[in-house]
Amino acid sequence: MTDFTPAITTRRDMLRFCLSIPLFGIPTSVVAEPLSMRFEFLKENGNSNCSQAFLDSIPSLSDNARLQGSCCGPMDLHRYREQIAGLKTHAAIAEIPPDPYDIEAGLAKRLLGAYGIALKPKQQEAYDQAMTIASEKGPCCCQCWRWHVYGGLGKLLVRDHGFDGPKLARVWDLSDGCGGKDHIH
Repeated sequence: MTDFTPAITTRRDMLRFCLSIPLFGIPTSVVAEPLSMRFEFLKENGNSNCSQAFLDSIPSLSDNARLQGSCCGPMDLHRYREQIAGLKTHAAIAEIPPDPYDIEAGLAKRLLGAYGIALKPKQQEAYDQAMTIASEKGPCCCQCWRWHVYGGLGKLLVRDHGFDGPKLARVWDLSDGCGGKDHIH
């Protein structure tokens, strides 16, 4: 086995390997792009919604379950690419979901629990400032499960990572899971 031989241990590894090989000189990105494939899957197979019942169900979900898809409107590929790219800048912070349309239930539960955290006055000022400048005027467009989960995230980011209002608002804007074509620029 040489250094160039890929480690193929599962069907998924095999598929990734096969999709990485250019087909008849056509660039791999034209043949199949993993982000586009993930987008299509999430767009067609979402399981989340804005109901109180969905919010109430989160604590009973398996930690490995996934909260997937948009809540309010159809996902947009261009916006999704912007969001994923923007969230990569925060990859070192484990609490920030790397994909706003595919969140592990275990993480959602931890963030939901953080929603009730009381912040110190200066921290609360930063949180309140983020509420006024975020595109949705908060962590989401309505007070659904995302509002509570990303509200909890916001409190952790302000308290534990020293985020100010504009930085928190940026994360919320990048993490907007409502769907739609609004741009991040």
